[in-house]
Amino acid sequence: MPSLDTLLAFLGISVLITLAPGPDNLMVIGQSLARGARAGLAFGLGCASGCLTHIAWATLGIAALVRASPGLFFAFKLAGAAWLLWLGIQALRSGGTLTPAAGTPPRPWPREIARGFVANALNPKVGLFFLAFLPQFTDPARGSLTLQMLVLGLVFIAQTVVIFSTMAFAAGSIGRLLARNPRLGPWLDRLCGVLFIGLAARLVSGEI
Repeated sequence: MPSLDTLLAFLGISVLITLAPGPDNLMVIGQSLARGARAGLAFGLGCASGCLTHIAWATLGIAALVRASPGLFFAFKLAGAAWLLWLGIQALRSGGTLTPAAGTPPRPWPREIARGFVANALNPKVGLFFLAFLPQFTDPARGSLTLQMLVLGLVFIAQTVVIFSTMAFAAGSIGRLLARNPRLGPWLDRLCGVLFIGLAARLVSGEI
């Protein structure tokens, strides 16, 4: 098991990494603005749970195989970009329906969580990040490296859930204020659509 000092250092760096502008937190904010805090929170939980796949990859060394195969890595990048592009097109075509309306039931949580999970799991750079990041805080003298990386990964997911939840509720409050003006609905959709499409372009270009 990692030492307490190691866990605290890892937690501090993880918080800074999660707070830095990136595809996951930007999408959580976008969903919260458009559909409310509940949707943003569910999407954020999906993103956090998607990290489980990358932790498994890093622990088992699968991410190293992806990195060693440029073709396979590029294929994963295209899959992730295609998913973000689809989300962006759906938002642009919605014509304001992303804005919560009175009496309209929210999108089911499992669906929002699945959207966040897929968006995170299909980003291979997250897996490569964990592959490079987690081993820095392991020590062979403290036992199984696999167990240490698993513990570190769970710590990362836990702080991600806390931060994404805070972002979702803050953005959701702003979204409720904006939603009082129906004319802003289409613009909220366009904001989300442009955000998703921009993230897809950045993923393909190699910037994220």
